[in-house]
Amino acid sequence: MKTLSKLGLALLSATALVTPALADDDKIIVGFATAESGFMQGYDKPAQDAAMIRIKEINEAGGLLGKQIEVVNADTKTDRAEGAKAGLSVIDAGADMVVVSCDYDFGAPAALAAEGAGLPSFFLCAESIKAGIQGVGPNSFSASVLAAVQGATMAEWSYTKKNARTYYRLLDTWTEYNKGICDGFDYMLPKLEGASLVGEDTFKNEDASIAAQITRIKSLPAEPDAIMLCTMMPGAVSAIKQIRAAGINAMILNGSGVDGSYWQSAVPDLSNFYVPVQGSVYGDDPNPEVTKFNAKYKEATGADPSTQYVYPGYVMIDVWAKAVERAGTTETSAVVAELEKMKDEPTLFGPRTFTSELHHQNSAKYLIVDTEKGKPAVVDSWTISAPIPVADLMK
Repeated sequence: MKTLSKLGLALLSATALVTPALADDDKIIVGFATAESGFMQGYDKPAQDAAMIRIKEINEAGGLLGKQIEVVNADTKTDRAEGAKAGLSVIDAGADMVVVSCDYDFGAPAALAAEGAGLPSFFLCAESIKAGIQGVGPNSFSASVLAAVQGATMAEWSYTKKNARTYYRLLDTWTEYNKGICDGFDYMLPKLEGASLVGEDTFKNEDASIAAQITRIKSLPAEPDAIMLCTMMPGAVSAIKQIRAAGINAMILNGSGVDGSYWQSAVPDLSNFYVPVQGSVYGDDPNPEVTKFNAKYKEATGADPSTQYVYPGYVMIDVWAKAVERAGTTETSAVVAELEKMKDEPTLFGPRTFTSELHHQNSAKYLIVDTEKGKPAVVDSWTISAPIPVADLMK
């Protein structure tokens, strides 16, 4: 993105002029430059609430390196320019680590500010490969699993378990996340013998109508077995609603960005709709520890988790704190080195691996959630047959 590149250069220059507050020997500061308003709040707040739960657990157990973790906040307002300001604000408040928004496009300005200041950053749950080394720099990580893994998972699972053979690819070009889902699908589909792409199309998240795209689907000789829909909120609801209203009953496969029942009243009795999740918010996760966490989350926030994007926030603080403890310091290069040593590091929501080449997960076990008659439930789990190579992720 040319605009983001210019903004990134400006930030790298601007941060050279910023002098972070002197470190406090009695505390460790985590700065959240995240959305407290705007649509990204729906993704950022759940993950941030989970992060606060892990921070509280660490503080109650004696802290990190014997110090309490303190949090400072700045609202990005779901605006990229404001994101840059928010990043600089928490850095100026003395942050030892900067947490940024759940999406690469909206989190990168704050992450670039952290990179320019020589600080580590963690995207709450961004799933584009650019949300890390490739798009920000060597001190940036994401707590979630790559969008490409989601697309590859849904292709391989639907082929193997649902006998899908014909697919239609429908890409919302709005964000890198959406593109990543379809990139993973594109990577996996040619590996599935007998599977074929019978058509493909694009739309924009803000499009009020996708009638032309639907007409092209309905004009096919036969309805495809599955539609790979690469999109996210808020536009996902409209697209799904229009597909079903047009009488298209094919499986709809999507990424984790549309997990949650909070939006499904807009598409009454939605069925044959599948998404991959790192953990279930529906009370049916096969791991009882996840169910316990869900209860802890409700106790802390007053509400049940609304989406699987709660979970990466908890994972983020967990792995970062382990790295700090092992390094014996919050110094950036030492913490990054310890993170990059993690291979299948156990966490409540699955193992995490980071390397000097990739600060993301290019393979993961996903639960498969099926929505039938408006009710989502876990029906299966799947891990792709092999991790996606970085070279393919960068195509």
